Amino acid sequence: MGEKNIKSRDDIAPEYKWKIELMYESRQAWEKDVDEAMEMTKAFLSYQGKLGESSDTLLSALKDLDAINQKFEKAYCYAKMKQDEDNRLGSSQEMLGIITARAAEAGASASFFSPELLSLPEEKLLGFLDENSGLKTYDFVIKDALRMKQHVLSEKEESILARLSEVTGAPDNIQSMLSDADLKFGKVKDSDGNKYDLTHGNYINFMESPDRKVRKKAFNKMYEAYKGHINTFAAIYSTSVKADVTESAIRGYDSARQAAMSSGNIPESVYDNLIEAVHENLPVLHRYIALKKKILGVKNLRMYDVYAPLVSVPETEIPFEKAVEMMKECLAPLGNEYISRLTKGVESGWIDVYETPGKTSGAYSFGSYDSYPYILMNYTGRLQDVLTLVHECGHSMHSSYTREAQPFTYGDYSIFVAEVASTVNESLTLKHLLHNEQDTEMRKYLLCRYLEEFRATVFRQTMFAEFELLAHRQVEEGGSLTAEWLCKTYDDLNTLYFGEALSHDDMIQYEWARIPHFYRAYYVYQYATGFSAATAIADRILSEGAPAVEDYKKFLKTGSSMYPVDELKIAGVDMTSPEPVRDAMKTFEALIDEFESLL
Repeated sequence: MGEKNIKSRDDIAPEYKWKIELMYESRQAWEKDVDEAMEMTKAFLSYQGKLGESSDTLLSALKDLDAINQKFEKAYCYAKMKQDEDNRLGSSQEMLGIITARAAEAGASASFFSPELLSLPEEKLLGFLDENSGLKTYDFVIKDALRMKQHVLSEKEESILARLSEVTGAPDNIQSMLSDADLKFGKVKDSDGNKYDLTHGNYINFMESPDRKVRKKAFNKMYEAYKGHINTFAAIYSTSVKADVTESAIRGYDSARQAAMSSGNIPESVYDNLIEAVHENLPVLHRYIALKKKILGVKNLRMYDVYAPLVSVPETEIPFEKAVEMMKECLAPLGNEYISRLTKGVESGWIDVYETPGKTSGAYSFGSYDSYPYILMNYTGRLQDVLTLVHECGHSMHSSYTREAQPFTYGDYSIFVAEVASTVNESLTLKHLLHNEQDTEMRKYLLCRYLEEFRATVFRQTMFAEFELLAHRQVEEGGSLTAEWLCKTYDDLNTLYFGEALSHDDMIQYEWARIPHFYRAYYVYQYATGFSAATAIADRILSEGAPAVEDYKKFLKTGSSMYPVDELKIAGVDMTSPEPVRDAMKTFEALIDEFESLL
């Protein structure tokens, strides 16, 4: 493919650009807000030592803290999006630098608040809640803080841990520097003979190449680089795990996992149920891998074949307007109100559609409590881009419902449910397209796409989650994380998950070293639980109709006003039971059945 000409930002029609000027009409207006937020922070210090004086004082402090955070959030989001429009502009980089520094400064000034709040006797706080109706808004916030109180240390100890956070967080930064900046992976030739530097960004493109020699070369080059530094990566990850284990013990938790899951009050059984349900269904994954081997027609299926396309994508150019119409048609089961809200959002400037020089790559949904839930895209007219649009609109609709229904305090949602709305949208879209598609090749492509979502999100992330659990337990039980232990543990899990159809590859044992998510302990399992929950919700919407849609919209409006497991129960999904994951596995198996029937 030749180089396509990318239009400059000035040449893009206004209807294809997000309207972030609705947040601030000028740099001066932005600076005024930042200055005001800093002044408000200085004034906030007057509450120090007085939170327990009266329920009115506490209410006033909570309201003022929200007002400060709301201003900072808006100013930060605007600066970040301005930079993402064109990363080459020094003025945008400067704005982002200013707001990041000011927000950190303000955070340090207001850091007295939580320890002081929790130093108040529990009966006094509960008494304040009973006597002051204005505090009703903060009932959940205060009771949740009390729930965590036993794990909050003295002000001095908290200050020590806060000062050490840069040190304990260093492994993440060191891994990133070594992996993203220092490691060089060499060059790889594509099937046309063009040589490219192998990077994290283009690695997946090489893995999806129809040319097996290209895939093998890229795979081996990538992991040879990690193999050459594997003892260093083991030392970095071991330090990260020790930091997790040490801090959780200092805070009085039984384990690092308990500490990580306690912030959302998520039962540890959710984690165990996920691994158990996925293990039960590994034979289904093995069947899918065997099917890949058969379709690719290789004697030995290797790890570098796993991402190879099973069907060539029947690409037709889809104009953005057509993509929006397709999306609305696919999401029609969510009802007229949902579709009209979505239409209004697209038409009123939520989305920055096309790639322009210097623009941040990829796609995301972003925004502040009092802005649009903006979407950044780099739309090129492929079906993949339509699915990205659908996914990001799921996030933005979730934000839209939440911010309209909740006060600022609860105007966001937890990571545990963050991917649910986007995946519900994708699930409904793929099901609709499959239901209406007559062309066999296109059906096969859609089924492949859906099957790969399952493999990459449910199976792969659960394997990662199991690896993290084993690594942390090894340290908690007095063992050490040597390069040998980490490589063998990862290799054994990979063999268990992929089954006998996949021939063993020595290089895969080094893959753990390049996964940055491992430095945010016990995070990745939420991709798998979120995907499973979303699959269950989409199925319920399609089978039950209006009542399920109403429950789902109630869920979208909860924000962070309750614990995430309880929020999902509103939508009809109980993640404390293994059933949602088991049901998702049934969907996966049904997709394999259908795919096989088309061969």
